[in-house]
Amino acid sequence: MSDVRTHPATPAPSLRRALGRWDLTAIGVNQVIGGAVFAMPASVAALSGRWSPLLVVLVGLASLMIAATFAEVSSRFDATGGSYLFTRAAFGRFAAFEVGWMMWFTRVAAWASVINVLVASLGFYWPAVTAGPIRAILLTAIIATLALINVLGIRQSAAVVNTLTVSKLLPLAIFIAVGLPSIEMSHIRPDTSLSLTQISATALLLIFAYGGYEVVPVVAGEATDPRRGVPFALIMTIVLVTVLLTLAQIVSVSTLPDLASSKTPLADAAARLMGAGGAALITLGALASTSGNNMGQALSGSRNLFALAEQGDLPAFCGRVHPRFRTPVNAILITAGASLVLALTGTFVTMALVSAVSRLIVYVATCASTLKLRSAAPSTLVAPAMFTVPFGPVIPSAALLIALGILAGATSRQLAAGALALLAGAVLFAIAPGAGSGQKGADRGSI
Repeated sequence: MSDVRTHPATPAPSLRRALGRWDLTAIGVNQVIGGAVFAMPASVAALSGRWSPLLVVLVGLASLMIAATFAEVSSRFDATGGSYLFTRAAFGRFAAFEVGWMMWFTRVAAWASVINVLVASLGFYWPAVTAGPIRAILLTAIIATLALINVLGIRQSAAVVNTLTVSKLLPLAIFIAVGLPSIEMSHIRPDTSLSLTQISATALLLIFAYGGYEVVPVVAGEATDPRRGVPFALIMTIVLVTVLLTLAQIVSVSTLPDLASSKTPLADAAARLMGAGGAALITLGALASTSGNNMGQALSGSRNLFALAEQGDLPAFCGRVHPRFRTPVNAILITAGASLVLALTGTFVTMALVSAVSRLIVYVATCASTLKLRSAAPSTLVAPAMFTVPFGPVIPSAALLIALGILAGATSRQLAAGALALLAGAVLFAIAPGAGSGQKGADRGSI
């Protein structure tokens, strides 16, 4: 009789569920309100003048329709991946892989881009950091620090995101609170008519200014109650951002007669309202905003890559979870390494062209998935929706048409860059060891 004893296999470590609904909201707000928001009032005013506050509200409502559509489909899933998972359940592995690849690719390029903006901002006070070995050392140190925070745990990452989100919102809130009482209605009342071209150009600019909330469902696998918390965070993100951007635009239009030509509109307006201290406050807010956006890119980008591996569409190596910290350590390191290469070489400038098309592809895929899953037969892999957008197919269909309309308005260079990125994704799908796993990923479950 054999004395060999059998022991149950040790279960593989899984991601830790620690994000509450307000943590998820902070992640969404942090991604939408990046450094560019502090310059946006001038760009919008240059296109639409005194009509700009109204257009900020209208595009906010359009974004809310898309976010509500995201919220419905998100309420069916509790795993990491966001739009990649939704597309996988609705349209299969190849379409989903393309969406997941574009999401990761964009996050990597965006991280490289935003970190260069941060270094350039620091260069205003310390010019030596903008070139040569010092620049390379600083870029490496920042990316390595953010990667380390991500590896150490989701609670640490959430605490940093929450802190930086508050740090960027507080200056905006002070600016608005000081500026609203001094508004002159005659300064914000529209005095000219707008052409269709002006409206279209402003809407295109603003739809991207509102973008970023699509990262919220990506981290659902680390949320405590994702099927309720993610929809809440998506809606609340757009509501909060719409209020902030609208009020900031109103104050800026009222305060700065030459708003359209200002390179630092919020800082210039704050200087008029509060003096040099106000300008410094907005500048600090912009630095916090850029830093927070870097942290958000690191967090969401690594989870995009992890999701592809978790579902069997990339090698299992990319989906390894650290046994102690319960974070996707290899996905974090790969994402950080790719971003560092792009940041050091400057190739992110070219790859930024992909981001516009990528975001719209994600919007289109998610809106289409929402409609498809409504009519799909019951499945063990897709749960019933815990949140349903009202008015039947009207809002998801309108959101889909908005995304398709904006995609049709992309430039030829953006469309070409997006097509090349999709082609690269198709090649990767064909050769990646994980891509031959058939139903392996689907069998793990999507909800």
